[in-house]
Amino acid sequence: MPFFSRFILLLGALLISACAQQAPAFVPPSERPVSASETPWPKNHVLGIAYHDVEDRDPDQAVVAVRTERLIEQLAWLRENNYKPVTVDQIMAARSGGPALPPKAILLSFDDGYSSFYTRVMPVLRAYNWHALLAPVGSWVDTPLNQPVDFAGTPRQRSDFLTWDQVREVSQSGLVEIAAHTDANHKGVLANPQGNLQPAAATRRYDATTGRYETEAEFQQRIRTDVAAISEKIRKATGYKPRVWVWPYGMADGTSLAVVDEQGYQMALTLDDGLDALDNLMSSPRFLVASDPDGEHFANSIVSVQAESSMRVVHVDLDNVYDPDPAQQEINLGKLIQRMADMGANTVFLQAFADPAGDGLVHKLYFPNRHLPVAADIFDRVAWQLRTRANVKVFAWMPVLSFALDSKLPRVTRWDPKTGTTSVDPDQYKRLSPFDPNVRHIIGEIYEDVARLTSVDGILYHDDAVLSDFEDAGPQALKVYAGNGLPGSMAALRADPATMQRWTRFKSRYLIDFTQELTAKVRAIRGPQVMTARNIFAEPMLNPESEAWFAQNLDDFLQTYDWTAPMAMPFMEKQTREQSGPWLESLVATVKSRPGALNRTVFELQARDWTQQTDADIDGQQLAEWMGVLKRQGATSFGYYPDNFLDNLPDLKTVRPALSNKWNP
Repeated sequence: MPFFSRFILLLGALLISACAQQAPAFVPPSERPVSASETPWPKNHVLGIAYHDVEDRDPDQAVVAVRTERLIEQLAWLRENNYKPVTVDQIMAARSGGPALPPKAILLSFDDGYSSFYTRVMPVLRAYNWHALLAPVGSWVDTPLNQPVDFAGTPRQRSDFLTWDQVREVSQSGLVEIAAHTDANHKGVLANPQGNLQPAAATRRYDATTGRYETEAEFQQRIRTDVAAISEKIRKATGYKPRVWVWPYGMADGTSLAVVDEQGYQMALTLDDGLDALDNLMSSPRFLVASDPDGEHFANSIVSVQAESSMRVVHVDLDNVYDPDPAQQEINLGKLIQRMADMGANTVFLQAFADPAGDGLVHKLYFPNRHLPVAADIFDRVAWQLRTRANVKVFAWMPVLSFALDSKLPRVTRWDPKTGTTSVDPDQYKRLSPFDPNVRHIIGEIYEDVARLTSVDGILYHDDAVLSDFEDAGPQALKVYAGNGLPGSMAALRADPATMQRWTRFKSRYLIDFTQELTAKVRAIRGPQVMTARNIFAEPMLNPESEAWFAQNLDDFLQTYDWTAPMAMPFMEKQTREQSGPWLESLVATVKSRPGALNRTVFELQARDWTQQTDADIDGQQLAEWMGVLKRQGATSFGYYPDNFLDNLPDLKTVRPALSNKWNP
């Protein structure tokens, strides 16, 4: 057959096939997705924008500088697109029920106290009649004019920084409020035995000579001295005490925040993502203007800040980084960092406990603490390197109840209805009883320790926080049930459906209340910006009646945690490959039926098939296909566990295009 004839036949077949396909359903304009740039600005929200130095040419990225012409271009774009600078007074008034902030409200801020603010920024602010915050570092402004400034260990020209006379002058302009950026804590201090330098205002200093960490009391005193010093210096220069605190490097800390709060500050600025909703001004996010962006990149970044952030997560076993040989451990760490950077993930759920046996019972931790042996003091080292070199957020993956603590502490026990006896269930996690006050206290101290000596963005609560429909049957648990209006015996608790339902709901809420206690302890030390996530099994999502078997409830989780993390693991739920796609679709549909829930849910896929005797690794192509199923159903946040970064499993090149926002949003 001639080529042309074959071409006509092929074209005809394609046209018939296309016509046979079902046309996409019509979606009314009101129901179509709206881009971030077209979404109405939420009431009383403000976008913080953080600048540093401004230079006429060759902006130095060591100080996150922008060119003067770029600054002017960026402010012009903001003005032409109806962004409105607001003052701290306006923010405080709006929060107190006064006049609402204008739509597209922005808070301009300039950190560190560079002389360019006086010479280059002020003329622009005057021309626009725009307000801004200036946050100088006290010790840098104090430096004599004939000496270099100790810029976090690097000498810089004194002429690069403001004088107190210039700070006073701009404060009297009517356009600039002076904020505090610490007195002498804009630097790194030794944070761990491996030698990381981390922000002094948020880090308990490690003494390599003595091998001990700064105590909480010592740290608090150091911060209190610093805050008092910078507050007084600004008062002398301006006539008023500062009320806005700006965290060096954007790194917040709860203990420091308590000091800042007690010294009269009303607002604290981070470098976290998102808009400020004014519900917690002591943890206000800001967009950092970095890499001297041109107009297009700046505009895209500003608009993207307004969008709901998605999470693309890789769940990592720290057991695979640890090695008794420090040199090999560093090699392992390097492989992990490189892989996370290459994979394009934006979040890592990082194991904070040792579990080489894989039985879920925690005998050792990877951070110094008061109650369990330390397998190796490496969690903070790995977390900090991931955050600063792979540019990911790090959640500490922590058990809730499965700690191998003192054998005298009560364990969760199961009631056997046939014999009426109670015992620890050998087929379930070996858990401490959350109904015992001493257990709660000790676990709380472990969480305080992970907050104190590690730099984390969040906490992932493990799936060990479960109670079956025969648990907890211990005497302390029965006492708590009776004290809350429930029967005090297992037989009576299970006697009728109504009582059983009340007991189930009580246990679900009790476990949630316990994790909220732990969250409060972490945030008190690490800061209110710490996010939370909690694993949930698929069964109580798809079959609400099975809440009785788990004491887990999807709606409760969505209301309580920043992120709910379903274990979207088809093979673990005995689904075949053919069934896995529809099963994942039903899981997403369950979440999607709750308005807005997809924006707070991160689906965790499995990269290993634990139903096989050899725990077979799942092909990267299969994992990528599952990610495609999730995305087609509207899920934007997902990831997988585990990642074998040592052996490239799953295959990076296969999974990356499906996982990374940089490749395929």
